[in-house]
Amino acid sequence: MNRPFHRTLPLGLIVGLALVTGGCDEDDPSSPGLSVPTGVTVTAISATSAQVTYNAVSGATSYIVQRADGTAGTFATVGTPSATTFDDSGLNPSSTYRYRVAASSGSNQSDFSNETSLNTPAEGPKVATISTDITVDRTLYGDTVYTLSGFIKVANGATLTIEAGTRIEGDFNTIGSSLFVLRGARIRAMGTADAPIVFTSSRPAGQRQPGDWGGLIIVGNARVNRGDPVILEGTGTGAANPEVNYAGGTDDADDSGELHYVRVEFGGYATAPDAELNSFTFAAVGSGTEMDHLQALGGLDDNYEWFGGTADAKYLVSYESGDDHFDISEGFRGRLQYLIAYQSKVLIPRTGAGNVSSDPQGIENDGCAGANCLDGQLSEPFNEPVVANFTLIGTGPGVVDATSGGYGMVLRRGTAGIYVNGIVARWPKAALSLRDQASTGERITDGDLLIRNVLAADNASVFQAGQLTVDMAASAIEADVTTAALMFNALPADPSAGSQFDWTPAANSPARSGGMAAFTGAIAARAGSFVTATAFRGAVDPNGAKWWENWTSYADN
Repeated sequence: MNRPFHRTLPLGLIVGLALVTGGCDEDDPSSPGLSVPTGVTVTAISATSAQVTYNAVSGATSYIVQRADGTAGTFATVGTPSATTFDDSGLNPSSTYRYRVAASSGSNQSDFSNETSLNTPAEGPKVATISTDITVDRTLYGDTVYTLSGFIKVANGATLTIEAGTRIEGDFNTIGSSLFVLRGARIRAMGTADAPIVFTSSRPAGQRQPGDWGGLIIVGNARVNRGDPVILEGTGTGAANPEVNYAGGTDDADDSGELHYVRVEFGGYATAPDAELNSFTFAAVGSGTEMDHLQALGGLDDNYEWFGGTADAKYLVSYESGDDHFDISEGFRGRLQYLIAYQSKVLIPRTGAGNVSSDPQGIENDGCAGANCLDGQLSEPFNEPVVANFTLIGTGPGVVDATSGGYGMVLRRGTAGIYVNGIVARWPKAALSLRDQASTGERITDGDLLIRNVLAADNASVFQAGQLTVDMAASAIEADVTTAALMFNALPADPSAGSQFDWTPAANSPARSGGMAAFTGAIAARAGSFVTATAFRGAVDPNGAKWWENWTSYADN
């Protein structure tokens, strides 16, 4: 009888076949999937780096961090850390990035988390200290904050170029830190309305004071009316601050460079008693130099001072001065148009830095005074500026000592010049002080000193009592009772509190008209093509651009 074939398999082989054919349950928890990371955050460490953090995932031995550029870029892995933080570097400032994270263990990987975005900040400024003279051509860059440590000279014919947006700080801890551009050297300060160049104190905002540092001093090779030598005030106090002589120049067309959109703040340190430096000093600077859109703020001495020379300038703002806003002397023959000066108080200087004047003036002009005047107050070349379209606003009564000052314009010691289409308002003693019969009086008689089409409003008087006067009608000098506050669109009592000036003449302001709309004769000859005649008075065209906006500051400290 035939039987079916039958063979018994060994037990071990049976077990092995069971494993091969999947006898294990698919839901066996011995090989679980990995969860998606949660709590993914991305924080900027700097303008070029970021830190990615996330919660730990059970079973994960590492993580996959991916980054994508912008809002539509492709993700790529930038790191596989084992920790729950990852520092990513090599980013670009002011840029957008997206991140996502997955958990990993061997060949197992979770899905990626939702995307998390990051906007990197703008790159912080670099810093550098200038402690030695600049004797070869050099550029200062807008991405760097420079500290002037000491009396720094641009010398030896070097050119200093300064990019738009550059910040230069006078070292508060180094006595009198200043920048001198000496005769034969040049400065090219190329600021813009959106990125002005700022010279200021090294102290933090809120702690700055007049006299924290020295100032910006430019020395050219044009003529002055004092004989050689004439030592610049504030120099010659020691080996670190040797004498600077600005006399002896012969080239009225000398070129010291150019200044555009430059602000000088909290300068004027006194290197010796009564020898304060100025915010801007222009000594014997020639007509080849270009200057426009400048502001001096909170200087301990004069905000602007010209010692001779022939340099022209437009669009100048002087805000709160320790002494005079515009001081012009020693044979200055340049042309200035569109000037604003504002004084509301007596400044409080840095301790030990020097003294403020009790009588800040809007304009103070001298023919010549002091040692080495070639012919006393009548020294030649005459001090003979053209000053057009000026707005000079004083403190009003009860603020400064008006027994010796408080005048909008002081013209004395043989000065000549043309002063046209201006506003002089709110000065506690008088709008105009014309002094010295024997010298200044002679300049008036000879027709070398002309005051034309000036609006005097809200002053104690038009002329200082007991001094020289001119025929108001013949000179088109108008006395008006309109208050200074009503003459402009905005003249805030405390602009540092956040409000801003608007120097545009108000709708009913007398400044909107009354200007000399066409120059003739001696005025036309001196004005040349640089100074434009205007039908309005003051520094701002009622129908024109607000040229002071964006780049000026009205900080108290």
